This record gives sequence, C-alpha cells and structure tokens, in this order.
Amino acid sequence: MRILSIESSCDETAAAVVEDGRKVLSSVVYTQIEEHRKYGGVVPEIASRRHVEHMVDVVEEAIRQASMTKEELDAIAVTAAPGLIGAVLVGVNFAKGLALSLGKPLIPVHHIRGHVAANYLTHPELTPPFLCLIVSGGHSHIAQVLDYTHYHIIGRTRDDAAGEAFDKAARCLGFPYPGGVELDRISHEGDPHRYQLPTPKIDTPYDFSFSGLKTAVVNMTHNAQQKGETIDVKDMAASFCCKVTDILWGRFEKAAEVLGATSVALAGGVSANSWLRARAQERCAQKGWKLYLPELKLCGDNAAMIGSQAYYEFQAGNLAGMDLNGRPYMELDDHF
Repeated sequence: MRILSIESSCDETAAAVVEDGRKVLSSVVYTQIEEHRKYGGVVPEIASRRHVEHMVDVVEEAIRQASMTKEELDAIAVTAAPGLIGAVLVGVNFAKGLALSLGKPLIPVHHIRGHVAANYLTHPELTPPFLCLIVSGGHSHIAQVLDYTHYHIIGRTRDDAAGEAFDKAARCLGFPYPGGVELDRISHEGDPHRYQLPTPKIDTPYDFSFSGLKTAVVNMTHNAQQKGETIDVKDMAASFCCKVTDILWGRFEKAAEVLGATSVALAGGVSANSWLRARAQERCAQKGWKLYLPELKLCGDNAAMIGSQAYYEFQAGNLAGMDLNGRPYMELDDHF
C-alpha cells in the first residue's frame, strides 16, 4: 500500500510516499528556518502563508521522486493535530481536496504518533509493545506503545517541553533560532560540571518540568552580566545539556524498570540530541535493554513518519471524511 502523506504542523512543508508503513519511496521537506530565525522563533502567520505557497510543489515533487502518478496512490494521509492551527489547516484542507479529487481514502494522523513511527522506518523489525520517550519542541512524554494505534501515557511535562527549554536557554546564551542544535554542538567543548543547575521538583515520579531549569540559566546569565562577569557559554551549554539528559533519562529509566520494559525507544526532535542518545545507548547496554533510535534525518518534522503511522491507522480503520478538521491540541491516546 502506497500512501502520500502531508505534514504542515509547524514550519516545515513536507510530503512523502511510504509503502506499507516501512519503506520510504520519497521524502521532500521545505523548511522555513532561515525566515523565522530573524524573529527568534516561528511566526504562525508566516508559517501558514509559506505552506500555502509551497504545498503544491512539495507534493508534486514527492510523487515524482516516488516514480509514480497521483492516480497510483492508494491513500492520502495528513497531520491533523496537534500543531499551529493555521499551519495544520493548510495541510488538512489540501489533503481533503486531493483525496476527494482522486477518490482515495483520507487518513488523519496525530503528529506525535508520527514521531514514534519514525522508528518503524529506521528499524523494520520493531513491533509494539515498547516504552517510548517522546521529546520535541512542544512535547515531552513517556508513553507505553501498546500497539500501533493505542498508547498509554505514563508521564508528561508540566510546563516547558525539553525542546522548548533548549531553544530558550540557547537564545539567552546568544544562539540564533533554533538554538537547541547549536547548544548541543558547542556543549562538547565545555565542562558539564562547571555550573550547578537545579533539578526541578515534581510530586509525581514520571512527569517533567523544565521551566525552572530554563529560568535558572536565564537568571545566572543576567546576574553575571549585571556584575560585569562573563558566563562561559561552552561550559553552560555542557551543564545544561547534561542536566536535561539527567532529568529525561532518569525518569524514563525509572519508568522502564517499574514497568519491566526491555524494549525502549526515543522519538521527536530532541531524540537527535547527542547527549541523550549517548546516555540511552550507554544505559541500555548496561541493562541489556533493546534500544531503538530514529535515524537523525527522521527525528525532526517530516512527512515520511506520518506516512508510516498512516498505514497502521488505515489498518485499524481510522479514516476521515470531508468533515475532518485540524486541531491545535489533541492527546496522544485520543482518536479522530
């Protein structure tokens, strides 16, 4: 089954053709990073307008690279939630029109489910159940993947997500948007023990909080400036990356131990972070757990992961009609 998938939940206009949920026939991504960089973050109105301008070209290129015609597609899939609502609606309405004109089934996909499914493309042997740490700019979850379309959330962020905290801390240290990538890169030149950053206190064992950690970096930086002192950016980057990794992996490992999980995975944009990947590999090797990491190019937003998840949504009968609407928020374990 060959599915054309569309992703437009934030600032990437993406389309892909995926076969049977595991094989990528094409994947095209148009990114708006350079345009949003001047504003220090994504401007929703600009993102929506760029999706409108580039959607047709991106979709046509994905079909061309797959060496097929649009009539040969078996279904159309689209990210329908969550995301910037204007951006999501561009993709949803384009997908609805295309599905209607071709007489093909329409498959709505949860964006975060797509991030989990990136592992199916990287590891064709992977099948649920497994425990997944999902870390991105807007989400930080610990979730049991019970089967391809059913999830149980064990823990989540109470405030900032990990990726959001990375970008805010990076901006304070003078890095351009998206700063998380640059923070990771330069952190390997610093001392992770130079600055003592706090571990936010949470009254539940598996939830996360990153707002206080981000604020600590901001306050330490501003206080140093007021005293005429200089923060060592490399050391602060290393200290921050190390602390975020401690929090994320510490709670995830505890959940895996309690639940008896021996197959674990990472997903989402922050799953590309070198500190987190290294910690996961080290600890899983020590514990004898099987670890699944998405290929780096599949960690960020892309349509291939949406096409992978769409295959399993189709198998489960989770289709949509022309009344499908985009949603800015939606729980991972909800259905359209």
